[in-house]
Amino acid sequence: MSRSATKPHEIVERALDLSTADGCVVIADEESTANLRWAGNALTTNGVTRGRTLTVIATVDGKEGTASGVVSRSAVTADDLEPLVRAAEEAARGAGPAEDAQPLVTGVAPSPDFTDAPAETSSAVFADFAPALGEAFARARAGGRKLYGFANHEYVSSYLGTSTGLRLRHDQPNGTLELNAKSPDRTKSAWAGRATRDFTDVDPAALDAELARRLAWARRRVDLPAGRYETLLPPTAVADLLIYQFWSSSARDAAEGRTVFSKPGGATRLGERVAGLPLTLRSDPREPGLESAPFVLAHSSGDDSSVFDNGLPLGPTEWVRGGDLAHLVTSRHSAALTGLPVTPAVDNLVLDGGGDRSLEEMVAATGRGLLLTCLWYIREVDPATLLLTGLTRDGVYLVENGEVVGEVNNFRFNESPVDVLGRASEAGRTERTLPREWGDYFTRAAMPALRVPDFNMSSVSQGV
Repeated sequence: MSRSATKPHEIVERALDLSTADGCVVIADEESTANLRWAGNALTTNGVTRGRTLTVIATVDGKEGTASGVVSRSAVTADDLEPLVRAAEEAARGAGPAEDAQPLVTGVAPSPDFTDAPAETSSAVFADFAPALGEAFARARAGGRKLYGFANHEYVSSYLGTSTGLRLRHDQPNGTLELNAKSPDRTKSAWAGRATRDFTDVDPAALDAELARRLAWARRRVDLPAGRYETLLPPTAVADLLIYQFWSSSARDAAEGRTVFSKPGGATRLGERVAGLPLTLRSDPREPGLESAPFVLAHSSGDDSSVFDNGLPLGPTEWVRGGDLAHLVTSRHSAALTGLPVTPAVDNLVLDGGGDRSLEEMVAATGRGLLLTCLWYIREVDPATLLLTGLTRDGVYLVENGEVVGEVNNFRFNESPVDVLGRASEAGRTERTLPREWGDYFTRAAMPALRVPDFNMSSVSQGV
């Protein structure tokens, strides 16, 4: 094979051929992005980028166990391969035995498109969206509001090859839209976001109308003190809370007594009731509209992820089933430590099993309460209870007798997502949503709105 070959599957094969380690895993990630940005009702920038990252994982057997070395580099060509492979091998030989060492995965059927060219996006993905956005600018200008935001679309084609014969490939499209409307004096702000695979299902006119309605609500201002309020959390806010819960659901950490899912004596809370409603929190790599990699892609090891698990098939997993804690995240290593099933993380999250009412219908059924837009700057306070703190942002509204009667001040909140699930008195219709806080890291989510009778607004915030 020519040293000048740069096709991703050829790069993978060449790296495997160069390896002298006892085991080798190679991941080539080909990324293609297109984006638009706008401010004050006008496009400001647009661009298209391409990139490649190659990760080589070398494993070396020794008397005391198997060690691993991981090296990742970007913009790799065929001429860069041998130094990269040797660096991974040197890292492995200089490391002690890997705690998570397992035999590399075998027996997975190859992807039929492994040798195909990577998927690519381009500005053409915005062919229908961009003109519709221009029309939204005109309506916003006529309505006395200014639109700010960005749209981003990317494809990541991941090629995975191993010395045990795996040849797997996954194409991951990912699109996000964030749209912010402000009053001319910028004292009032409203936000909307959408996740999409291809921008064919995003309607700028509908989003602008939604933001115009929220700015109209804000014409009346009502100041409220900190306290506990009946609160309607929209799907985006529910996603931000439950994604953090998902990230904190390590089986090993729970078994070692370090998380909200721990019980005294090294046990976990598996099987316990954690939601007051019969809700199911689940992941499925083949969930329609939220498809993600159907096999493990691990560029590094952690408490419940392992580079040795690369290529391990993924399937549907229920983390909470009918309100009961059903599974925690494990690698093959942490599953063996805890005696639990092997249930690696999957890159999407769905909460369902609630009602069929829309958020608007839930507002209409509210006597007095708060309607949030989104959460922001979420940080962990106490891992033992998963207590989080954060801020509301871009609109908190007062609901009285089924109608929004005005905007109230922003708040800092202190809540645990596990407690929120336990106290929620109503769940609406599950719909695809974009997490506001975690949208740079996790976009494939579908959530219902939740009604929480006593959401803790711990202090008043002066943010917009």
